[in-house]
Amino acid sequence: MTKSFRTLDDIGDVTGKRVLVREDLNVPLHDGQVSDDTRLRATVATVAELADKGAIVLVLAHFGRPKGVPSPELSLAQIVKPYEAVLGRPVRYIDWEGAAYAIATLQPGDIGVLENTRFFGGEEKNDPAVVERFAALGDLYVNDAFSAAHRAHASTEGLAHRLPAFAGRAMEAELDALEKALGKPEHPVAAVVGGAKVSTKLAVLKHLVTRVDHLIIGGGMANTFLAARGVDVGKSLCEHELTGTADEIFDAAEQAGCTIHLPYDVVVAKEFKPNPATRTVNVHEVAADEMILDVGPAATESLGDVLKNCRTLVWNGPLGAFETPPFDTATVALARTAAALTKEGGLVSVAGGGDTVAALNQAGAGDSFTFVSTAGGAFLEWMEGRELPGVAALTR
Repeated sequence: MTKSFRTLDDIGDVTGKRVLVREDLNVPLHDGQVSDDTRLRATVATVAELADKGAIVLVLAHFGRPKGVPSPELSLAQIVKPYEAVLGRPVRYIDWEGAAYAIATLQPGDIGVLENTRFFGGEEKNDPAVVERFAALGDLYVNDAFSAAHRAHASTEGLAHRLPAFAGRAMEAELDALEKALGKPEHPVAAVVGGAKVSTKLAVLKHLVTRVDHLIIGGGMANTFLAARGVDVGKSLCEHELTGTADEIFDAAEQAGCTIHLPYDVVVAKEFKPNPATRTVNVHEVAADEMILDVGPAATESLGDVLKNCRTLVWNGPLGAFETPPFDTATVALARTAAALTKEGGLVSVAGGGDTVAALNQAGAGDSFTFVSTAGGAFLEWMEGRELPGVAALTR
């Protein structure tokens, strides 16, 4: 099947070619140690493949938010040693000063990491002068950083118009998964959307009701929808000023033939702390001094039944206050159901967003999902139905 974007399969002979590869190396660093190397590992497939084919691989990435001001604490020089350990091969650090000279000394198969792209003020403005500076260093361009694809920066979008452009293996896997999840999914499609506030995911909810058959709303945002239905949610987190918007989303869902699922039994407590006294009640029995902190067992079980009748699942956000026990129970249970259905081959499951990845890993379910995206903002903007500049620039 021909893809709508060019991949490494289309790149041809790269022997001796300088290939600029945009990756996401923005990893958490503490005392010179990388505490989570997920993003580094995600780059290996592309970087190793190009190096093995004889390319001179030049990795472009940002680190932190220097806002155009170079600083040692935001230098990618710190990432080179941990990156070598992940790649299992040598990596050269290349400063912007004298970059062309340094690159000229590299041999086919060598890998270099260029200094932080955001040390240039024009990087985030997609300044043509910065695009030209980057482009002069390479012959080909590969974008492998979906997590940065929602930004039209010089290194994520500008370069794709200046050099022959291709999607790396991580980007390709991400785009393939997203196409299966919402582009051309197998119906029925379910979406789980959780999180604290409706206001942060309004665009997502409005878009999803037109694309999915079942919309499961959890987390604090479910309380706003319950309040819109006349439920007294006690002292739960609730955006009462958005109940009118919730009503609009109910109406849009009804017109589109999408069923919205809200919890009908919930776990409540009088204080928000680990392992407080709790009770499980019908949503109409929440006391004035109680707050809803998780979906109840009966509703969780029926949500599992919804998934059993679906072919595709998109998941963003937990069902309850999952970081605080025991309010991770519903999220863990539903994630394990989704994982089991995926393993059996009945469900295509795609999840994304920071909290979501953490919640699925806590449930031990992440590895069994069809695809788990580590991209936060880009994944959300994709769920909103927005065009991502870094992806659009790769289209054939």
